[in-house]
Amino acid sequence: MAYSQAGGGPLEDHLRGLILSNSGPASDAVPTQNPVPGHDAQLDDVPAMSKQAPRKRLNQAQRRQMSAQLSIPIDTRPQPPPSHRPYGSPQGHFHQYPGRGGGHFRGQQRPHSATFRPQSRGHEMPNAPLTGVPHRAQPRHHQSSQSYHGPVPTSENLEWRQSPTHNWDPRGGPNMSFDAQSPRYPPRQGAHGLYHPGNQYQLKPSDLKAQTDLLDGLCHTIIADAEIEPADILEKEKFRTMIEQVARAAITNYEVTQNGFHDFPPESVQLRCFGSLSSGFATKAADMDLGLLSPLSRIQPDAPGSPIPRLVEKAFLEIGLGARLLSRTRVPIIKVCEKPPEKLRLGLLDEREKWEKGATEEVEEEEVHDDVDPAMAEDSHAHVEGIAPEQRLKSLKQGDRTLSRYYGAAKGVLRKIGGRDLTNSNYSEFKQEDFHLLNLVCLAFVEGLSDARLRDRLLSYKSLSSYDLTVKGNHRTLLGVLTQVEGEIMVQLWEDRVVRERDDAHEQQAQIWVKGWTEIQNRNGYGSDPLQYQKELHIAADQLKRIASIQILSLSQLQHETPAQYASRAARLLLDLGGSDRASREDPVLSTVIHQYIKGIRGDEMRKEVEEFAASLETLSLQTVARRHKSLQLAHDYEKCLEKGLYPEQSADAVKRYIELLRAPMMKTPPGTSRFDVVVPLTDESQAALSEIRSLGDPSRMAPNQPRDPFRDRLEFPKSGVGVQCDINFSAHLALQNTLLLRCYSHSDPRVRPLVLFVKHWAKVRQINSPYRGTLSSYGYVLMMLHYLVNVAQPFVCPNLQELALPPHPNLTPAQVEETITCKGRNVQFWRDEAEIQRLARENALNQNRDSIGYLLRGFFEYYANNNMLTQSPCRGFDWGRDVLSLRTHGGLLSKQEKGWTGAKTVMEVKSADGPPVSAGLPTPNTGTSTSEQLSPAVQANTPGVHTTAAGAGQASAKEFKEVRYRYLFAIEDPFELDHNVARTVTHNGIVAIRDEFRRAWRIIKNAHRASAQQQEDLLEDVAAAEERKERETFARLLEELHGREGLTQ
Repeated sequence: MAYSQAGGGPLEDHLRGLILSNSGPASDAVPTQNPVPGHDAQLDDVPAMSKQAPRKRLNQAQRRQMSAQLSIPIDTRPQPPPSHRPYGSPQGHFHQYPGRGGGHFRGQQRPHSATFRPQSRGHEMPNAPLTGVPHRAQPRHHQSSQSYHGPVPTSENLEWRQSPTHNWDPRGGPNMSFDAQSPRYPPRQGAHGLYHPGNQYQLKPSDLKAQTDLLDGLCHTIIADAEIEPADILEKEKFRTMIEQVARAAITNYEVTQNGFHDFPPESVQLRCFGSLSSGFATKAADMDLGLLSPLSRIQPDAPGSPIPRLVEKAFLEIGLGARLLSRTRVPIIKVCEKPPEKLRLGLLDEREKWEKGATEEVEEEEVHDDVDPAMAEDSHAHVEGIAPEQRLKSLKQGDRTLSRYYGAAKGVLRKIGGRDLTNSNYSEFKQEDFHLLNLVCLAFVEGLSDARLRDRLLSYKSLSSYDLTVKGNHRTLLGVLTQVEGEIMVQLWEDRVVRERDDAHEQQAQIWVKGWTEIQNRNGYGSDPLQYQKELHIAADQLKRIASIQILSLSQLQHETPAQYASRAARLLLDLGGSDRASREDPVLSTVIHQYIKGIRGDEMRKEVEEFAASLETLSLQTVARRHKSLQLAHDYEKCLEKGLYPEQSADAVKRYIELLRAPMMKTPPGTSRFDVVVPLTDESQAALSEIRSLGDPSRMAPNQPRDPFRDRLEFPKSGVGVQCDINFSAHLALQNTLLLRCYSHSDPRVRPLVLFVKHWAKVRQINSPYRGTLSSYGYVLMMLHYLVNVAQPFVCPNLQELALPPHPNLTPAQVEETITCKGRNVQFWRDEAEIQRLARENALNQNRDSIGYLLRGFFEYYANNNMLTQSPCRGFDWGRDVLSLRTHGGLLSKQEKGWTGAKTVMEVKSADGPPVSAGLPTPNTGTSTSEQLSPAVQANTPGVHTTAAGAGQASAKEFKEVRYRYLFAIEDPFELDHNVARTVTHNGIVAIRDEFRRAWRIIKNAHRASAQQQEDLLEDVAAAEERKERETFARLLEELHGREGLTQ
């Protein structure tokens, strides 16, 4: 049993000291007039600019670095406090400051940016030695924010421990009522007025009350509906116990019969729960996450080549469970369901049989653990050895591939020969050899184009001269060459165009852009700054894309683009060219647009039918042609659904009759009877059947007509109807530590749990919690909320549990050290005494924050919605571009620059060996090998050399690596794995969606006092439900247009 870290009385005294020091006098909390240490040294380090050196534009990273070096330290000295009103003032949260419109801060503390950090923070050194005691550079005083040193104490808040609890439910929960008159709400003040008194959001007490009331009401409703029921927890625990016995029997039998470990204790095999069910943050829809631990096995379950995952999978399948091993994830997991449908069960057994015969490849999928980082492994490709770089370059040919796919193939070739494209983040690391490989691939990319005319034009330019790139050493980027190819294609279209721009002014501007594009291709000195040249090419290509006469010649229907969307693009181009959609064959612009529209339709048969329809009419309009396209596409979509058997027999007959109607000749409408000139006619019989067609919905939204989801396959488990589901992780040691840390935080204050559940529910309904699709996992949102409660809320709601780790007992056993001090080589020390945390929380002894849940939620959304000064705290909002959330760190923030997380990186990680069973006694080949790519810490830790496996181990290939893309668009440091970014799955589209949702939420909250209940936008509107409503409305409008009858679908 691990030794307790708490001591009762001394710990309580220690916590009291921390809390009081956090709220102590400003003179004790802030530095004096001394300048910021090291500031002069930073200025001295700035290199002197040579007068002879040419002026070169700095890139973004260099400009940020210079800005940081030249920044002026903020004077953090306390200002003499003017006389102020008592806390019982009728102004509630505010003390209006005459003439400023915004007021002053509590204690008149000078506001700082949330990125301001004290210079001395020795305890947060990521590489500090693990001596068993957390590194301390100074006595621990918990500071709730890097930008705030606590309010000036009054006699009231110094006596908070002795005073009755206010705004708090004595039964153990927060009282969500809001009392603006309560003296227990310290006066809070907006900071904007200090800098931009007339240009900032001015908050009134009535506005604040409306905002907190809105969030309090929503939170009450959501928590009641979202919280998991105790009966569900018991059901999951019963299932966990059952499958634990099955796993124990399978592993024990293997160790005894194959490894000769006759005394193997079955009870050493455990399935331990982690994630949201164990941390206290589980919702009704939460699956169970289990970690399989077998510390006495000869080969650990998470070791490369371990047979244990496949043994456990087989044991589950044999007793009728649904089980599927996913071995290409960051760590292997088994997805298990209690009651699989028969079709799914047979499919899983068939997949297992194929694996045993060595005839299958596992689907690349990533585990998603609720409240545990999924760390999605993508861009995964096995290294293939033995092909010379020259052969790879010669084999790079476009063929019939699209330009984007061809570009992807070129990037793959570049990686396989040991190169990479040049970016702002790796510019300083590039060597001459890297430039040489990059230039070779750039030339091979152009020479492999399938269009000979395009290839010859490009190679004639100075910027793509073979001599310049291979002999003279001018440098290019692969992305820049791709832009050059795209731009030259547009110039070719310009030369072949049949219509001019809408007027002389637009024509003249287009000619200037085309001429500028040609000139930039032959510019001297293009290789001196390839990134700048790439940017200039991009700007010039964007100008070409704005020329309407070029756009119309490249018009084509995109894959999975509906006819309505395609027709809308064509109509905009028609207007840009100065045309109008009036039925005519004389208008050259309209004729050209219709011709290009038909030419660009996807599918030869579809294109031919539309072309025949257009030829049958005397006069044409774009709308008429598009309407025929829509009717034929709708019939095609229905036919695909029928082929897949998606409709019941009775409905299928109605669909077949409707398809015949859609494919029948269209008819002209009598003048004045409809705004549509040609429609699909409706008979009395077909009109009666149309109600059933409407109820079936839009067939284009059904699976056969949708793009293939790369994260779904035929063996995917249904979301419901299969009993208990769980994911079994084979490398869950740190995940268990993370779960315990989160559980201790949930004990530290009764408001933590509802706050986290609210934010998780909000992220789910707004569809920004899926790492599969480039957004953030639920675990990431938990860390975001804890960061706010620990470091931003004033006073803090939760203490920093990692800072409060007490010195370990000197006589810990190795097992206890692994459990409480260093797990898998990581420092996992934190205050983990759950009973003591709960006791102090019940006594309200861990903090002096009495804010309501609604008030805290308001601050959370404001903090992440903008990086301006906050209205209720003297600090700025989160800087998504520069900051790293770091829960372990004093103050909660690091910079991306100091972490080295400034650009996307591709690293190599060892793939878990998962070949089919082989004969006993075969050794696993050495996986410790060099690679031209950067090895991740996981690789370095897992490639020690040759391992000899026990009987039945899978046979791994000699160099089984996978490429994993690390992104740092959003950065959240894992509390224990300091080199792991919890948010590395977030893509560009993902970060845009996340930030847009925070801004939307904050906009709704800010306007809570303005809108009535009927007009107010729904903060928790389900995106999926909203999209479904929009799809129904769009389908209704389509039917109205096809049949020419207003209100037909009402």
